[in-house]
Amino acid sequence: MSEGLQHLVREPAGESEGALILFHGRGADEYDLFPLLDALDPERRLLGITPRGPLSLPPGGAHWYRLGGIPTPDEATFHSTLALVSGFLDGLPLPIERTVLGGFSQGCVMSWALGLGAGRPRPAAIIGLSGFLPRVEGFELDLGGLEGFRVAIAHGTLDPVIPVVFGREARDVLTGAGASVSYHEAPLPHTIDPAVLPELRTFVREATDF
Repeated sequence: MSEGLQHLVREPAGESEGALILFHGRGADEYDLFPLLDALDPERRLLGITPRGPLSLPPGGAHWYRLGGIPTPDEATFHSTLALVSGFLDGLPLPIERTVLGGFSQGCVMSWALGLGAGRPRPAAIIGLSGFLPRVEGFELDLGGLEGFRVAIAHGTLDPVIPVVFGREARDVLTGAGASVSYHEAPLPHTIDPAVLPELRTFVREATDF
């Protein structure tokens, strides 16, 4: 297993058919989304991993980058974390092409960056929950070759932290690039809608039907 990034591992029931990696939101930790591994992969077909953000910042908990605005993470911490987590993913025992990346809030932002960043290999699919496509100096999204690429996006219409317009933007940008986008909205604040979990479970199953 990769070193250099604190994380939890949920072993598969048998030989792993792929991996599911979930990135927590700002101020949380690797335990926050760990229960979602079973919720999204109840048969335990996949190796499940929940990394911990490498930064400790106010008001506490773990962070992936320092706030710099929405949708503009702090440049220095964003790039350093992106390099660290890219190395972590590249060192996993399963190729990224057999891995579903997903995350909530800051973790969603990292999922977009790691799965769609220029020069990064494509994962099997991406789950983006209540986040935004990052705009950072020196970072570019690669939206080429996305025809049929699987994406699931969910966002609350009452989100006061990251407004739903950013979820809709990701939907429109990726749909326009040819991706196969599943999109879910609900009248909720900055949280994960439990009602979307069955849809995401099916999404993960289909995305890892190699």
